[in-house]
This record gives sequence, C-alpha cells and structure tokens, in this order.
Amino acid sequence: QVQLVESGGGSVQAGGSLRLSCVASGDTSCSKYMRWYRQAPGKEREFVSSISTSGALTGYDDSVASRFTISRDNDKKTLYLEMNNLKPQDTAMYFCQMDCGGGGTFWGQGTQVTVSS
Repeated sequence: QVQLVESGGGSVQAGGSLRLSCVASGDTSCSKYMRWYRQAPGKEREFVSSISTSGALTGYDDSVASRFTISRDNDKKTLYLEMNNLKPQDTAMYFCQMDCGGGGTFWGQGTQVTVSS
C-alpha cells in the first residue's frame, strides 16, 4: 500500500508562485509515472503534469506548460510541482497520483491553491 501526502498549497495573488510537494510512503517500489491533477469547485478533476520514474520524461497540460515545472526526488520519495506566474484560473485542489500499473493507482488527499486577482 502507498500513502501520498501533499503540502505547499496556499493563497497567493496573481503572478505569484508556489511549490507543491507530495511525499510518498509505504511500498513505493511499484512506482512508475507520477502525476499532478487538480479539481476546481464544480468541475471534474483534470490532468496537470506527469513525470516518468527516472524524471527524464515530463508532460504538461497546455494551460500550464510554460509556467509549471514537475520534478521528483526518488531518494526522498517526493514529487514536486513548481508553479510560477499563477493565475486565478489555477485555483483548485491539487492532487498527486502514483501510477503502479497493475499494482493500482494511489492518490493523496490534496492541497488547496487559491489565486486572487
């Protein structure tokens, strides 16, 4: 079983920055890709960014591609999301996900990001 705990959310003004972290514990040996998703009130959860096990491959939704950077430190079992030039439309609960293939998919409880104009 895998446990994921996100942190780093908060309230910022437009143009500001935040760095989200997601610490994994438990049996993380299955970890393949890790991803960030977000969910705004009244909307479906949407993909934000992904990173391969080694960190060599990354992907982003077009809405964040030039502003967010995903990274991971496997020694620390931690996933990061550096968010710059935040916009009000980035306001959402942000969730990290660990993809263990046939071993299942695990989610954290989320961290709230609020961006005011």
